[in-house]
Amino acid sequence: MFTTSRSKPGALLIALTAIVLTGLTSCSAVVSDDAKDGDESDVATGAPAAAETPFDLTSTNASERPRIDAVPEAVAALKASGFTPIQEGKLTVAHSANVPPLGFLAEDDNRTLIGVEPDIAQLVADGLGLEYTPENVAWADWPLGVESGKYDVVVSNVTVTEERKDLFDFATHRTDVLAFSVRADSEIDSITEAKDVAGLKVVVGSGTNQEKILLDWFAENEQKGLHPGEPVYFDDNAAAQLALTSGRVDALFGPNPTAAFAAAVGGESKIVGTLNGGFPENAQIGVTTAKGNGLIEPVAIVLNTIIEDGAYTQALERWDLGDEAVSESLINPPGLPRP
Repeated sequence: MFTTSRSKPGALLIALTAIVLTGLTSCSAVVSDDAKDGDESDVATGAPAAAETPFDLTSTNASERPRIDAVPEAVAALKASGFTPIQEGKLTVAHSANVPPLGFLAEDDNRTLIGVEPDIAQLVADGLGLEYTPENVAWADWPLGVESGKYDVVVSNVTVTEERKDLFDFATHRTDVLAFSVRADSEIDSITEAKDVAGLKVVVGSGTNQEKILLDWFAENEQKGLHPGEPVYFDDNAAAQLALTSGRVDALFGPNPTAAFAAAVGGESKIVGTLNGGFPENAQIGVTTAKGNGLIEPVAIVLNTIIEDGAYTQALERWDLGDEAVSESLINPPGLPRP
């Protein structure tokens, strides 16, 4: 269903190294002394060889997206809602094009947006009988853009929260998933509970929900008489990735989509466990609209249609994200609690 690109995989690998741990680090993090030790020869000889990417990372990818015909029920609901698109006959969609495989620019130009989120947005626009019109925007700019009517919807890894529901409506389309990654040749083959991280050095972002999960697991291990494990923090994402591939840490704990993409494109890591991103709560990602403008109901109709007919599964599996699938798109489900 997707083609294999052998052209310039290094370009995406360079970018990926800088962002693969997005959400793992913060400016207040510190680098462990153990991770600083070592030299170039250790890194050069310590990591498995990179694999060829299984994804087409060129602009051709956009023309190979799953497509559907307009969904009559959704078109009728859109007309009945009174919602008027910003541009007549078009669905203007805000994306943040900087995180493979969610949304990013094709490696052969600086204009074409590709990734699972543009794929989902294309299907939504098709189902509504509108022309998909993507806009590449900074993450910080989407809330005001939607409220002010600059964009019809946002498809940019927006988690449903109770606070956001004050201003926006959501139709869920992915589960928010965190992943444990280890080196490709690691003997670790499963991390699903506290005892699995006993004695391990795990890279995690300071102040993140995944840090809270990890520290709780370490405390649980200590209470049970096990070696708790050690969190490792980095200021530099590339250094964290090198720490894993050179064997100086045992695992990384962060967002699943970037972890899955890194494993598929780089071939130097593998995923050995996943958790919901809101653990112990259930976090979901949603297509986002302005509150009460009538658009979210037609969007949900399209999403549930593609879930049923298989186009949704095709879109996720194109990017190796089948484990983030939802069985039904829900409108404004319970979100993560207010701070």
